[in-house]
Amino acid sequence: MALTLRDRRVRPVRTRVLPPLGGDAPGLLLAVLGVAAAIAVHQAVPAVPKLTAAVVLGIAAAHLPGLRPVVRGVARPGLSMAGKRLMRIGIVLLGLKLSLDDVLGLGWATVAMVLTVVGATFAGTLWLGRRLGLPGDQPLLVATGYSICGASAIGAVSQAAGSEEEDVAASVALVTLCGTLAIAVLPLLQQPLGLDPSGFGRWVGASVHDVGQVVATAQTGGAGALREAVLVKLMRVVLLAPLVAGVAVAVRRSHRRAGTAPTAGKRPPLLPLFVAGFLAMIVLRTTGVLPERALTLAGDTQELLLAAALFGLGSAVHLPTMVRTGGRIALLGLGSWLVVAGVSYAGVLITT
Repeated sequence: MALTLRDRRVRPVRTRVLPPLGGDAPGLLLAVLGVAAAIAVHQAVPAVPKLTAAVVLGIAAAHLPGLRPVVRGVARPGLSMAGKRLMRIGIVLLGLKLSLDDVLGLGWATVAMVLTVVGATFAGTLWLGRRLGLPGDQPLLVATGYSICGASAIGAVSQAAGSEEEDVAASVALVTLCGTLAIAVLPLLQQPLGLDPSGFGRWVGASVHDVGQVVATAQTGGAGALREAVLVKLMRVVLLAPLVAGVAVAVRRSHRRAGTAPTAGKRPPLLPLFVAGFLAMIVLRTTGVLPERALTLAGDTQELLLAAALFGLGSAVHLPTMVRTGGRIALLGLGSWLVVAGVSYAGVLITT
């Protein structure tokens, strides 16, 4: 018997709905797009390092009306993860740029000069930042960035100190700005200060913050200046490990004195795992077992990871908050710049 229309059952069509992106995915995707944009900026304007462009683009993304809700909302977890975990991996790979043979080849006089510059810059900046009343860990982080290697050092120390994301972002923004200005200012001072290419390179390596900024600044003095600058700069980077370990010890003692020591599972280690990895990569590079192609690939990967991390940190910058402490933090940046440039210049004159 034929079925009537009433007897037929209409079955609903089942469609497979893809789950919306959640968790870290939106933020990581935005960080990848930020890195691509930073690379495009660097290719268009080679004087702007990719890492500097990444920070600036992150700050811009956090304040553009169309992107601001995304950055502060669904993308925030992934951007925060990029600023922490990708930063750690990038710092580990940074160790492959260092060789103990190259560093020791500079001589003990240069080693003493670098130690003096780092110690004076760190202590002076930390003291001035606290006297100016900057909030949170900003004095510590700015002191670290100026004395060691810019944003990478800030990221490493912030992990050991458990710093607030806002303090990290503000410190990275300041150090990046001052390091970028050094690219334009320091070459103009080479002749007035009476520095030959070798002396200029050492001065740049001892006083400019980020490795990329050192390269951009020193290349104006020629190949000899660039070589000296990179070697002195990498010697400063070696000091990242003992500084992070010292901060970890200080944090544990501070908790103990305040009676707020964390549980055993949350207690910061004396030597964070990523710093141990950093040291292991230095040893691996010193052995000479890695081919040049592998070192090049690791260097490219490290720069991309740090660019993504710095984009994430830049996106956490809140300019209205920085404006409220703008005068104080700008004064700290200027004072620290004078210290690191002055002490390193004196050290170059003494050792050459």
